[in-house]
This record gives sequence, structure tokens and C-alpha cells, in this order.
Amino acid sequence: MQRRTALAAALGGLGSIAAPALCRAQAAPAAAGEIVLGQSAVVSGPLGVPIRALNAGAQLVFDGVNAAGGLHGRKLRLVTLDDELAPPKAVANYKKLLEEMQVLALFNCVGSGTTAAAAKVLQDSGAPSVGGYAVADSARQKTAGAGFFVRASTGREAEVLVRQLTTIGIEKIAVAHLDNPGGQEALTLVTQALQGHKLQPVASGGAKGDASNIAEVARKIAAAQPQAVIMYLGGMLPAELMRAVRSAGSSPMFYGMSIVSGEVVAKALGDASRGLAIAQVMPFPWSQVDNDVAQYQKAIAAAKQEPSYYSLEGWINAQVMIEAIRRTGRDLTRSRLFAALRTMRMRVAGLELDFSGDGIAASRFVELVQVRHDGRFVR
Repeated sequence: MQRRTALAAALGGLGSIAAPALCRAQAAPAAAGEIVLGQSAVVSGPLGVPIRALNAGAQLVFDGVNAAGGLHGRKLRLVTLDDELAPPKAVANYKKLLEEMQVLALFNCVGSGTTAAAAKVLQDSGAPSVGGYAVADSARQKTAGAGFFVRASTGREAEVLVRQLTTIGIEKIAVAHLDNPGGQEALTLVTQALQGHKLQPVASGGAKGDASNIAEVARKIAAAQPQAVIMYLGGMLPAELMRAVRSAGSSPMFYGMSIVSGEVVAKALGDASRGLAIAQVMPFPWSQVDNDVAQYQKAIAAAKQEPSYYSLEGWINAQVMIEAIRRTGRDLTRSRLFAALRTMRMRVAGLELDFSGDGIAASRFVELVQVRHDGRFVR
């Protein structure tokens, strides 16, 4: 139960973001006139809110392509099966999608444990998996040869955060992370980034998903009097930690990895959230200078939705999927799609994507944005 709660914390911080409910397609064999993509993800309950937003952004792209006649005369359909972040359910979903439904590819699958558990099923199928959300670097590596991840790796996030802090003279850095394998991996990656600058964390602590030990973690961090705290925490945990560290007599700066939801922190802390900076691995959804982002904004406004990092990520991942299918040509097979992806380079929404490397991350883009007291982001 504790493991489930920790997994919930990893994604739960996004639960307050409004998103339209996703109508999950019933699993049915692909028709001759369509291209079917499959997804195994958590889409029910509060954990599913960010994933529904992710999928809503992707669906804007798919709907636009279908309205224009589809790809090679075939309409796109995404079939989503809920795995509730449970690895056994994910494995069963992958088998159903790949073996029974014979989907062309997987798209926007979610979670580290689920991705790692289903990696062999994916590799044995010969189908590529494009996108992926909340997938740790080690889980990405398990899909080597089949997974094509867009967003920058967690290791890259750690490098950018540490470089930013050391550039402005911050050397006493603590780390607060989830008390689960993903959180431990994040701590290892931040530690490695610090070692590159001949530094070590002055303190670290693993927070349980139910926040039962947050006061203990805060006291440990506050005792070290760090100048900055890097957080790999989901749900309400970042806000709880910030409040507790300050109550324990320390006033460091706080930096979040992309798992941290600025909206949730701002809602919980109000003005006390000022100064929080978060590493984002997607372009700024409110940009006024990028033509692709402008197209996204137009599409999401027409759908009467609000821009967000989550829906923009889905929109970008869908653009990648569409481009790969276009490059594959009319003879759509898993092997031909894989070959198209393996050499694909493209630019979308300001992201330079290159899938010809190790497949762990096509993008190296990470930027720090600040969170306002009202939950909005400023660059």
C-alpha cells in the first residue's frame, strides 16, 4: 500500500489541473481504413488528470489530421487501456494492444515501473513506443531498441539545475526526494551532477508519499542549513516540505525537478511559494514568438481548454508520431515505422529532436521557470 501511495505522489501533484475527461476507446481490432495506436497509462482517478491533459493535447493533433483526410487516406485512432500504474496490469495491456489488437505502435505510455515491467513485451513485438511520461532514465534504458522518448532525461534535468546553482555561487545544496526507487534514482543523478562540480549534497531525505515523515526530512535538511534544496517530490509534498523546512529555522531557495507541480504549491502556499523555480522539459506554453506554439494555442482555445505544460507535451508527442508515420509511407508496418524513427530528426515548438542516438531522450531542452503566487509561470 505504501508503494502505491508513493507512486501516487509521483503523479498526484498534477491532480488539480483541470482537464477534460478522456473517453477511452473500447479495445477493438484495427479496421482496414485506420491507423491504431495503443497506450497503457493511468487515466482514472486523480492520478489520471495530467494524463488526460496529455492525451487531450495529442488528440487535438489527431483530430486535425483526421479532419483533413487522415494519413495516407487512413484515420488515426488512439486506444487507451488503464493500468492504474500497476506493472502487472501494464504487461497485460501491452500484450492485448500489441498481440491481440495489433496496434501499429504504442504512444504516450506512462510510469517507470510499468514501462520497465512491459519492456520485454514491447521489444519482442517489434513495435516502437513513442513519447512516454514520468519514465525514469533506468526504465527508458530497459526499452532500448524500442522506446523513442521525446522529453529530456532526469539526468539532464539534474545537470541543468546543478549548473544553474553553482553558476550563481550556490554550493550548499540539499536534496529532497520521493522514498521510492524513482526518487532514489533522482538522488543518485543529482549527486552525480554535483560530483561533476566537486560537491556533494549537504543533506538528503526521502519523503513518504503520505507525508508521514515530512517533518523528519525537513528537520534533517534544515539542520544542514543549505543555500538551496532540489526537490523530486510530487503531490502536496513540495509545499509540505517548504513549509516544514522554514518552520525548522532554515530559509533556503527551493528548486523543483519537472515532477513538481507549481500550481499545487502555489495553491497551498500562496505568497509563500514565491521564489520557487521548476525545471521544465517542454517549451513555454504561453510563448508569443514560436509559430508551432501559436498553432497549439489556437487549437486549444478552439477546444475551450487552457494551455498547460501537460497538453503541450501531448501535442508535441503527437506531432512526432504523425511525422514518423508520414516518413514511413503508405506501406505501414512496425519495422518500417521503427526504421523511420531511428533516423528521424525534426524541430517542433522550438525543440530540436534527434532520435538517432541512444533513444533515451531526443531532446536536451530544460529551462527554469519561476512560479508566481497564483500558480502561473514566468520565465
